[in-house]
Amino acid sequence: MLRWHHDLLKRRHAHTCRPKRPGRPRTVRSTRILILRLVRENPSWGYRRVHGELTTLGVKIAASTVWEILKQEGVDPAPDRAATTWADFLRSQADALLACDFIETVTLTGQRQYILAVIEHATKRVRVLGATAHRPLPGSARQSETL
Repeated sequence: MLRWHHDLLKRRHAHTCRPKRPGRPRTVRSTRILILRLVRENPSWGYRRVHGELTTLGVKIAASTVWEILKQEGVDPAPDRAATTWADFLRSQADALLACDFIETVTLTGQRQYILAVIEHATKRVRVLGATAHRPLPGSARQSETL
């Protein structure tokens, strides 16, 4: 009889002490709103970058939680949301890009000439910066002095 009474009290106590919601508590609503705002204002950021910015701001949250929030809201957590293609990058940087190369040619008299040419990508204009009969040495500092 005592054993039965002891087990009854034990089960009742266990039932009243059980948490009402098992598992991890939900993320604070203001944090969820901040995460979504950061992603909306910075579309190239992935969930790890957003997590890093939140850590900088002093918000303690796991990167996996940021990923879960973005997934629940239907936002792609990868930085592919606004990835630029290589062609787009080249078009945007065309004003600043130059390509240079040495060209080896033989003149009508049979002499070899080495020409340093630069191509401006924006205008597609070829500019000859210099020519010499001396073969330029790879990585030599004197290479530019002979031109």
